[in-house]
Amino acid sequence: MKPKSLLLAFAAGTAGLATRDLLQKTHTLKRNFPVVANARFALEKIGPELRQYIVTSNDEERPFSRDQRSWVYASAKRENNYFGFGTDNDIERVEGYPIFKHRTFSDVAASSSVKDSDRVELPSAKILGGPRGRRHAFRPRSVVNISAMSYGSLSGNAIEALNKGAEHAGIMHNTGEGSLSPHHRQGGDLIFQIGTAYFGCRDAHGRFDLKQLKDVVESAPVRAIEIKLSQGAKPGLGGHLPAEKISPEIASTRGIPLDQDCVSPARHTEFDDVDSMLDFVELIAQETGLPVGIKSAVGGNDLWEGLVEHMADGQRGVDFIQIDGGEGGTGAAPLVFSDAVALPYRLAFTRVYSLFAEAGLTDRVTWIGSGKLGLPENALVAFALGADMVSVAREAMLAIGCIQAQKCHTDRCPVGVATQNPWLERGLDPTLKANRLDNYVRTLRRDLLKVSEACGVWHPGLLTVDDVEILHGERTAVPLGDIYGYRPGWGTLGEDDAAQIVDIMSRSATHGETHRLAHPQPGARHAVP
Repeated sequence: MKPKSLLLAFAAGTAGLATRDLLQKTHTLKRNFPVVANARFALEKIGPELRQYIVTSNDEERPFSRDQRSWVYASAKRENNYFGFGTDNDIERVEGYPIFKHRTFSDVAASSSVKDSDRVELPSAKILGGPRGRRHAFRPRSVVNISAMSYGSLSGNAIEALNKGAEHAGIMHNTGEGSLSPHHRQGGDLIFQIGTAYFGCRDAHGRFDLKQLKDVVESAPVRAIEIKLSQGAKPGLGGHLPAEKISPEIASTRGIPLDQDCVSPARHTEFDDVDSMLDFVELIAQETGLPVGIKSAVGGNDLWEGLVEHMADGQRGVDFIQIDGGEGGTGAAPLVFSDAVALPYRLAFTRVYSLFAEAGLTDRVTWIGSGKLGLPENALVAFALGADMVSVAREAMLAIGCIQAQKCHTDRCPVGVATQNPWLERGLDPTLKANRLDNYVRTLRRDLLKVSEACGVWHPGLLTVDDVEILHGERTAVPLGDIYGYRPGWGTLGEDDAAQIVDIMSRSATHGETHRLAHPQPGARHAVP
């Protein structure tokens, strides 16, 4: 096309745009400043991307800073994830910054090798379902597992990548409330989540169907069942999957109509208080033999006080409790719910854990944390406060290619993770991304173990609140236990669990890991105080 023709086409386009802007009444700015005002809206639209790559500092952006994302990406790609020239965190002024207290003398020493991630084994310190004698109780192979993200919210390729990666890393993959799809059947162990709509285990009227539940868990490597009471992303609300995202496969997997929005109720219909919930838990555990637990964000204390009261006699109980922080997660929600409903993780966990600790019940439960715990420092604080395992969601998404575009709720995820758009999904290769998830998880476990060993213990589950202090700028550092009102002994493993995990880790050391200096007696925390 000749320059004159190009100029005429440009002028015609500009005139058309100006005419449209002048005649429309929706945007005052465009009506008053035709053509030019469109630049403002264009910049607003790409603002997150501009801030992400150009404007913000390494630690400024939320929910995950550039440094945090860089660490996940480098770990997933097996690139150098070390940082040089010291921290760029503003530790002189910030409040709430955790510091882990390394020990100069100890029977345990951290390796300096950058290749430890290939050989680190980090099983749970507790037997899941053991205290209640479940038929299929077991010791999870990893303290790091994949949190609940449903097929439908995530693409089929993303679910396949997560499950294949789970198999490679030896971790468990939570199905999310959207049921167990063909994409979950790639070899990875599963936790089947039961939500308020009972997807995958419901009858034609949407009521819970025990036979369907048994059929689905027997058809796949399901190791445990999680009853979701609420989640940090939208506590007190049910899930919402718009009709345009519902494919025939999703409809079949969930047992829902194809042509209408899928809306989960806010509350369960099979139980309406703690007493009936525990009956439901015991029914499922008896029929399946699997450990059964609950997942919840934390608001009012009624649930937790009632649970402590009803579990006190040992007749009924949950096998695990997953506390989800109110910092939000992978689910889209009204802004006020993401920002201001439910307690953030550390407050939430300590409030619930303290109730069980006062009643002497913490050893009967496997404690699981979720809510930005896929970053080493956050996870280590969680372990010190009493968590036995952590579940990762958004960090797992980053590992398989998420760029924090924050378009999860629009079906326009540019990297094919949170979309059902076939063209966008095709860009995500499940095999490649599975390897990246595997690398990320192994690196996270390596760092958890390195810091634990630097603090003089064999396993992150042996960390206590005495190993962590929280900075208040340059003025003072407060012991972690003091901040959350912990009494002596809270947040620690029982003697039997501690002895077993020390024995497991020390035996692992003698079978190929020579960087540990000695083999302490089982149950010993620090040989040199």
